[in-house]
Amino acid sequence: MAPAIPVDQRKDRISARVWIYLLLLTLQYGAQPLFSKRFVGKEVIVTSAVLACEVTKVFCALILLAKEGSLKKLFNQWTLMGSLTASGLPAAVYALQNSLLQISYKNLDSLTFSILNQTKLFFTAIFTYLILGQKQSVQQVGALSLLIIAAILLSVGEGSTKGSGDKNADQVLFYGIVPVMVASVLSGLASSLCQWASQVKKHTSYLMTIEMSVVGSLCLLASLYKSPDGVAIKKHGFFYGWTPWTLVPVIFNAVGGILVGLVTAHAGGVRKGFVIVSALLVTALLQFIFDSKSPSLYCLAALPLVMSSIFIYQRYPYAARKKED
Repeated sequence: MAPAIPVDQRKDRISARVWIYLLLLTLQYGAQPLFSKRFVGKEVIVTSAVLACEVTKVFCALILLAKEGSLKKLFNQWTLMGSLTASGLPAAVYALQNSLLQISYKNLDSLTFSILNQTKLFFTAIFTYLILGQKQSVQQVGALSLLIIAAILLSVGEGSTKGSGDKNADQVLFYGIVPVMVASVLSGLASSLCQWASQVKKHTSYLMTIEMSVVGSLCLLASLYKSPDGVAIKKHGFFYGWTPWTLVPVIFNAVGGILVGLVTAHAGGVRKGFVIVSALLVTALLQFIFDSKSPSLYCLAALPLVMSSIFIYQRYPYAARKKED
């Protein structure tokens, strides 16, 4: 009989696995804007890209469940009411969020998009406290403040060194900035609801991915009845504007959706926010590699702030005070 693994070692193994999830999600978040901008043409119908991504998520999650041998057990335990109460609302929220992000991808450059997208960290912290009562320590609040400073530094720096280019200012505002900001609020809400479902309803991340993708897809299909995207699909076809390269950001985004579920379930929604800010630096690096755009001094100055904030947040978690007898 194999010896029992000490609790401390098991915690270390779980922690190492979570860090791998966080690293992979950071790379996905950092590369996604660049891939979407390069491989999803302006003529691609937004809803078709989102639906394709949701279907890909379902297939990936089913394969992973089958690989770990829990697919049959989950299928026997699954109920419609349990699914709707745990995944229905966050699925609808994520479906709307993904549509807004697809619009924003096309009207902002990769780094600006990533900078604005990190604001979901603050909304995640707020909704996590409201829904789960999850508090932050004084040190963690300071860490979040460092992230705010880093984000402002990047925003001001990048905004001062580039204009809107040949894009109309109103287009950038209403079809770029506004959608990603609304998506950040929705992401914070959905992330907190997913964390609630994993803790209270005991739903696994893969099962939630499948449920949310199915419910979200149904919401999107229902919206096609009278939406502009529905009219465009009827007129031009579902894959209008697609090329083989369009599959790259779709698959990449689907894998990222599964990673989001794993990170939220094992690390919490607020830690996921650190991934978003760290991904800014990945985006800047990729822009340098593929677009020959060097990271600005603001990016270099933000790097130690981000690293310090991550260390402080992990090192000083909130601890409830013990009541005196």
